[in-house]
Amino acid sequence: MQRPLIIALDFPSSVEVNTFLTKFEEEKLFVKVGMELFYQEGPSIIYSLKEKGHSVFLDLKLHDIPNTVGSAMKGIARLGVDIINVHAAGGSAMMNSAIEGLEAGTHAGQKRPMCIAVTQLTSTTEQVMNDEIWISKSLDDTVLHYASMAKRSGLDGVVCSSLEVPRLIENIGEDFVTVTPGIRLATDEVGDQARVVTPEKARLLGSRAIVVGRSITKAEQPLEAYHRINADWEGVTV
Repeated sequence: MQRPLIIALDFPSSVEVNTFLTKFEEEKLFVKVGMELFYQEGPSIIYSLKEKGHSVFLDLKLHDIPNTVGSAMKGIARLGVDIINVHAAGGSAMMNSAIEGLEAGTHAGQKRPMCIAVTQLTSTTEQVMNDEIWISKSLDDTVLHYASMAKRSGLDGVVCSSLEVPRLIENIGEDFVTVTPGIRLATDEVGDQARVVTPEKARLLGSRAIVVGRSITKAEQPLEAYHRINADWEGVTV
C-alpha cells in the first residue's frame, strides 16, 4: 500500500456523499465508509464508489465470535473493498477467522482485502481506558500488545493514533501498516478526538496512512482543504 490520505465519508446517505464527491470529479480518492453510511446504504454505496474508481476502506470494526466474523468476512471480500477492519479486543482466534473468511471469499486471481485491527479508538484517553474499560495497563502498552497480537494473527496492520506509531515500528517493523485517524490541522477544533496530530506530524512519526474527516468534509472549500492536507502529509510545498 502506498501512503494514502483517506477521506472519511461520515455522511448519513448516498445523497450527501454524491454531492460532496462532485467537488472531486478529477480525483481518484481513497475513502472510508463507516457504520453511519454503510448501515443506511448497504453494499450499494461500495459498488457506487468503486465504479467511480475510488479505493474504499470499509470501517465496520467487526467484533464478534470467530465463526460470525469469519462468515461476515466472506461476504465483505466479495464487495471488492480495499481495506476492512476488526477490533483487536476480539482476540486472536477471531482475527484468525477474519483472515480465513477474507481468503475464502476473495475471487480466484484477486488479492484479498487488507485487514487491519483497531487497537484503541483515538477518542479514548488512558483514564477512560483504565477507569471505564477496566484495562489497567498503560495506553501505549495496550496498543502495542493488541498490535503484536494482530501481527501474529496474520493481519496486515492496525488502526491507532500516530502518537503510537514510533513504538510499533520499533517493536513490530515498518512493513506492518499503521492507519491513523485523529488528524487535524493546527487551526481545527479537536472535537470528540483525544489523541490528535497534524498531517505533517503524522508523516514525521511514520504513519503509513492517515484518515481525515471533518477537516475536509466540513471545509468551505473541500477540494482546496484536501490538497492542502495532502501536501502537508506528503511533505511538499504548494
